[in-house]
Amino acid sequence: MRSLRRALPVLALASAALLLAGCSASEAPADGGAEPESGGTLVYATGDAEPTCLDPHVGGNYPQGLISTQYLEPLFGRDADGEVVPWLAESGEASDDGLTWTITLRDDVTFTDGTPFDAEAVKANIEHLQDPDTASSTGYLSVKEISDVEVVDDTHVELHLDSPKSTLLEVLSQQWSAMESPAGIERGMDENCQAPIGTGPFIVESWTPQESVTMTRNDDYVPTNPELDHDGGALIDAIEWRFIPDAATRQAALASGEVHVIDNPLPTDIAAAEGQGLSHIDAPRPAASNRIELNSAQPPFDDRDVREAFIRSADPNPGIETLFAGTTERSYSVLSSAEPLALSDDDLFRTDVDEANELLDAAGWTQKDDDGVRMKDGERLTVRFPVSTNQSTAAEQSLFEQIQANTAAVGFDVELQPTDLSTWYGALAAHEYEAVSAPYTTVGPDVLRILYHSDGTVPAPSGYFANNAQLKDDELDQLLTDALATTDPEERGGLYTDAQRIVLDSLTVLPLYDQQNHFLTNGVEGVTNLHTISTPTFVNATLTE
Repeated sequence: MRSLRRALPVLALASAALLLAGCSASEAPADGGAEPESGGTLVYATGDAEPTCLDPHVGGNYPQGLISTQYLEPLFGRDADGEVVPWLAESGEASDDGLTWTITLRDDVTFTDGTPFDAEAVKANIEHLQDPDTASSTGYLSVKEISDVEVVDDTHVELHLDSPKSTLLEVLSQQWSAMESPAGIERGMDENCQAPIGTGPFIVESWTPQESVTMTRNDDYVPTNPELDHDGGALIDAIEWRFIPDAATRQAALASGEVHVIDNPLPTDIAAAEGQGLSHIDAPRPAASNRIELNSAQPPFDDRDVREAFIRSADPNPGIETLFAGTTERSYSVLSSAEPLALSDDDLFRTDVDEANELLDAAGWTQKDDDGVRMKDGERLTVRFPVSTNQSTAAEQSLFEQIQANTAAVGFDVELQPTDLSTWYGALAAHEYEAVSAPYTTVGPDVLRILYHSDGTVPAPSGYFANNAQLKDDELDQLLTDALATTDPEERGGLYTDAQRIVLDSLTVLPLYDQQNHFLTNGVEGVTNLHTISTPTFVNATLTE
């Protein structure tokens, strides 16, 4: 039996098979030496897209993970060493065949509407994630293999799986599969999207679209958050979560003291933060790196030579060095550097313009139009590249423009298409892209299966599919399936190494850098990040001025 059990004084995972790399916690020190004060309203300004729904079960993007961390809690968490630890659950045990997981729950937790947190609630949440009408993507994938949820008693639930899933506890630690009040879910999607009901340290009070969400302290909070460093609940009274898309405006509001925390700061502002008396939290996201994926299911990138020519001519290194002001480094892996199993190959992604030209000539793209764009059979070498301006920072968008110019020198016509998040998702769903940068955050190396198993070309109920490279390889599928069922760390590591080699050698992916996750703070201390998907938690936060 593999198991996770609560142990005092340290919460730990009994099975080494569940040991994964986490992001080290970064805590903002007290600003200016001021004494912290309880109470008050913390103002957070986000540059991520405003969610269309505050329920992370619906859809499942990072902005939902950011805000829902404050009011929804998962069954499990992860500590700074990458070990899965209990949260709303006390323990998790797998049967010898890996097809049944027995989850033991805390018996002292209640949702903020008074609904008990129990086995029936877990069943309702899993069924909500699996319901096609919920249109879940990330959360749906986390519970996809669960065929039946059996309520044993109030504090015990058995999850029966169609196939073994060694990563089940990891994915149940994500915000997209966090627990919500069944009574809240029963209100219907519209009402639940406005104000999901959880067990967290804060409660959603109101949402003024395109402006802010107000959350107030849950005075009855049961201290379950693994990051909690004191008895009781949150120390501040409320959070005002503002939507400020412009980075310069967010930075000015932070510097003036109008807001206490911002995300997505400009690299130059990060570099200058210490000299301005601001604190910096660097919390790169785990699992996948940021990367450009090339759609291998349609021209021109159904030809490996053309994919290689694009990679040989893209030359992102100079742009990364200058545009990011030393706040990140070039990656040559599809996994985050936070993952110990990440396989890196810098030679595979070398720049060689002469070779790029030779490859395109050999692939038959020998003619050029008046704009210098290569042509073949009357078709231009066009690459549609939709860019979500809500997800891509200004520095990243500038990097894409440099890549556009670099690849144009060998005859590519890269059409950068800046758009809002909803339109961006629509372009992907309709396969109206040849290249895309699609960040994906989860927990651990099983992200490889989500992103590159051929099953990932099939849309989730939300219409979203994660395999944007449209990579289909039987050997890769088998490796990723075997890794999911394997609990031996050494064997599992070998499977993931072999799988990464196939992905890298396919040249369907151009790695860029770790998924960036930076926060600047002013006038507040005690801000930390969760070690699951690196979202900030304010359960320990106190205002210092």
